[in-house]
Amino acid sequence: MTSPAADTAPKPSSNFLRQIIERDLAEGTYAQRRFAGTPGDAAHHAAGQPDPARIRTRFPPEPNGYLHIGHAKSITLNFGLAAEYGGVCHLRFDDTNPEKEEQEYVDAILDAVQWLGFDWHAGGVSHLYYASDYFDFMYRAAEALIEAGLAYVDEQSADEIRHNRGDFGHPGKDSPFRGRTPAENLARFRDMRAGKLADGAAVLRARLDMASPNINLRDPALYRIKHAAHHNTGDAWCIYPMYAYAHPIEDALEGITHSICTLEFEDQRPWYDWLLDTLCTLGLLAPPRPHQYEFARLNVTYVITSKRKLKQLVDEKIVDGWDDPRMPTIAGLRRRGYTPESIRLMCERAGTAKAGGWTDYASLDIALREDLEGKAVRAMAVLDPVRLKLTNWADLFASDSYHEPCRAPAHPQRPELGAREFGLGAEVWIERDDFTETPPKGFFRLYPGNRVRLKYGMVVECTGCEKDADGAITAVLATVLPDTKSGTPGADAVKVKGTITWVGVHDALAAEVRLYDRLFTEPQPDAGGKDFKAALNPASKKVAMGFIEPSLANARPDDKFQFERHGYFVADRVDHAAGKPVINRIAGLKDSWAT
Repeated sequence: MTSPAADTAPKPSSNFLRQIIERDLAEGTYAQRRFAGTPGDAAHHAAGQPDPARIRTRFPPEPNGYLHIGHAKSITLNFGLAAEYGGVCHLRFDDTNPEKEEQEYVDAILDAVQWLGFDWHAGGVSHLYYASDYFDFMYRAAEALIEAGLAYVDEQSADEIRHNRGDFGHPGKDSPFRGRTPAENLARFRDMRAGKLADGAAVLRARLDMASPNINLRDPALYRIKHAAHHNTGDAWCIYPMYAYAHPIEDALEGITHSICTLEFEDQRPWYDWLLDTLCTLGLLAPPRPHQYEFARLNVTYVITSKRKLKQLVDEKIVDGWDDPRMPTIAGLRRRGYTPESIRLMCERAGTAKAGGWTDYASLDIALREDLEGKAVRAMAVLDPVRLKLTNWADLFASDSYHEPCRAPAHPQRPELGAREFGLGAEVWIERDDFTETPPKGFFRLYPGNRVRLKYGMVVECTGCEKDADGAITAVLATVLPDTKSGTPGADAVKVKGTITWVGVHDALAAEVRLYDRLFTEPQPDAGGKDFKAALNPASKKVAMGFIEPSLANARPDDKFQFERHGYFVADRVDHAAGKPVINRIAGLKDSWAT
């Protein structure tokens, strides 16, 4: 019943949710409950066996968009707690709104959860569920509430309902339809079910307390009319349950013990409790019922997580789709090159508490570096290339076409990964900013008269440069110092202060390197109702046509590596192909945004 991710998850720290679960386990709060193997009502579970899962949690996304970094916290929390305490986590699609939900989003969510390292199978049983599979029970429960005098059909307009609900300073007013008899309400509800009423003509509401200080308890709506096809149930229904009504029922049918959600649902908890207690009293659901607990959602700086705003970025082609590497979606983070381990580590370090706060985006890069430092193979790359001509090469090696073989470890701490091989020749590519004619103080790279080591290669002495008619530098000139090849006897006799990376012109691989950065320049781009597009970073994507060393000729999509000096990179999972490398920058070797 454990998740594969549990083996590599960071050591958990104590938090209030773990304390609640440990208390419930110690007190046997859910020890007597039964589970029939599939979701169901009280009678269904009464015929089952004692639940083998010590706890049950759930991750319940609505399939109306792509999951983002905020959802990663809920995923890791619910699946992680279930694995930690010998339980099971269900993946449930809260698909009660037919107008916004699509199969594309269902598929993307399944893929994201699995990629993060979690699984909804336990004991050979799949715990993948859809709220829409429970529509029959939800309707039966609604009729039971009507018959008990606890629900009524309200035919006020939406504006009238909103006005009569009141506000925090004024109690609500009873609907003129609130006094109907159970029989009248049942008949009218069945008219709604039969499609006899138009969209918006009526809603089913619970009969609670229109004067309650908690506005969520002022006769909340249970059902609305929507003549719309559903991705799972087709045209079988023209009335659909409201989320606040459906969600507690879904938890109870599935035998969830700890219903963990974010703080915005805290005010809904009294309704959650009332509904489940009432349905247990009516004999439809089996006690002990689920309980809801709220935690502060993960807020990350320099991103937005509003699905509406993210969709706007996609629709207006500000980004290149939902999986654009600048997007905070799980698909975007994956394509950017962030690893599941780094995302889980960031979520754990962000902590789980009742109070909200902000997590700096840099913490994700820190987690990424920690994860890849011991995994990513090394390579050299030149992203802003200029030729370095070694003018005495033929004098030393009898031919400009000779290539001196060089070797370097694939990883400095992992000899089992082997070595990289490449050649040093008469011309190599170097970074343009590794040369200057007039060096500032502390500049130890190439300038006339200075010596540097070509990493894993030889020491060279700069003699000048070549320029075009406009004065732009087209090549840097240097001579090779003999007997200075790295790793050979006496090579360190010539002391230099600078070492630069390079790639041989003869064996370099031309590559498109996409230099991604944060999409926004402000830590909270949409705070206080600001126009988030005003904070877009114009430098969030730069494309460099550079060169990479030949050891990466067989790199496959999603392969990750560290370009020495530049940072961590990944072969793009969509556009990268053999013979046409497309590389994304994940993160630099250090935080360039640090202040």
